[in-house]
Amino acid sequence: MTAPGCRIILWRHGQTSWNLERRFQGTTDIELTEAGAAQARRAARLLASLKPDAIIASDLKRAAATAAELAAVTGLDVTHDEGLRETYAGEWQGLTHEEIIDRFGEQYAAWKRGEPVRRGGGELETEVADRAAPIVLRHAEKLPENGTLVVASHGGTIRTTIGRLLGLESHHWESLGGLSNCCWSVLGRGARGWRLLEHNAGTLPEPVLGDDD
Repeated sequence: MTAPGCRIILWRHGQTSWNLERRFQGTTDIELTEAGAAQARRAARLLASLKPDAIIASDLKRAAATAAELAAVTGLDVTHDEGLRETYAGEWQGLTHEEIIDRFGEQYAAWKRGEPVRRGGGELETEVADRAAPIVLRHAEKLPENGTLVVASHGGTIRTTIGRLLGLESHHWESLGGLSNCCWSVLGRGARGWRLLEHNAGTLPEPVLGDDD
């Protein structure tokens, strides 16, 4: 059982050349651009001030390199796990947004409607959550009271993991907006389970002060 007051920071990797070209990366192992590495260094300085207790990351280069920047300023080790990789999307991988719509228009539309779709013959979003969410929870359970876990991963994997941890039905996961490069979302352990405290943040979270806290 995760200790009270714990936080999970789900951190998307920095910019890659395929991000700029709007190509679906999936499990293709693309490196950070120079700008992406700079994004990771900046974000790492901010996240380090939240005093994380542990860092886990996808083993793909773009996420691993992002996590390494936080490790460098905190002195923490990074635990890499292939279960935190981005969604495998088969024939979609390497295609631009426009090419996907042109070649797989009906499949794309069904996915956007929230239907269970194996994009390009790849994984279902629920299968991504099945592999990623338990890894995150397993590491969160090791945290001390009020501890913080940072998870360096990928946009699609982070969205499905958040949806699963919040107990949302899978067809609602798309309502969680995407993460910008090197931005993060924060989940906090509340009395009734996990709560979404911050989403697509790029600056330090502020405490919630008000009637809703």
